[in-house]
Amino acid sequence: MRKPVVTAAVAAAALFLAPTNASAQVPERSQTWNDVTLATTLVAGGAQLLMPRVYYSSPEATVGWKARWHVSVLAPAMTLTTLALLNEHHFKPGFEGHRPGCNEANQGQPGCESYGMPSTHSFGSAAALGHGTAVFLVDTIKYSGGRFHFGSFAGNVILPLALTSVTVAGRRAGDWEDWGQIGVGAGAGLVSGAAMGLLYAILQPPDCGYTGSLICW
Repeated sequence: MRKPVVTAAVAAAALFLAPTNASAQVPERSQTWNDVTLATTLVAGGAQLLMPRVYYSSPEATVGWKARWHVSVLAPAMTLTTLALLNEHHFKPGFEGHRPGCNEANQGQPGCESYGMPSTHSFGSAAALGHGTAVFLVDTIKYSGGRFHFGSFAGNVILPLALTSVTVAGRRAGDWEDWGQIGVGAGAGLVSGAAMGLLYAILQPPDCGYTGSLICW
């Protein structure tokens, strides 16, 4: 008589505790931080599209600081955007790096619908930083004879650095990725952005020839 009673009590306890355990396994992530980091990533990339090439004109032309906008910046920008999309839709599912609080048991459940390795947001913002830093260095050293321009430094380095810092901190604060996933994404973005920026800045001089146009094709 005692054995059926004990069995029933154990079953009832299991049923009572099951919903609590299941709900405790659902990670709570900050949607606010997700929105903020998406915004900082988009602004960082957009800033590189809108940032002019600043250079010191040679004595053979009009001497002084000049700023020119190049449509050709779309080439590195679209390349980095494509890499970010590939990371989100191909590399992350391939690596299968679980987000914080996720594992094989709850993958696909609320809070664990996708993977976090490498962090796409960190990749995108750091790519803008790498691109801007490379362009600034090439324009300063190669085309401006080492002359420093604070506006170029602010737009190409300080702004994307600040946005990348917020992105990296926000992805961890919102519990969207762990530090390893963020670091891999940011590192890959920084290297990719620097490579694209270096190639673009060397192949595309900042001036528009002798046309005097503000927009170069």
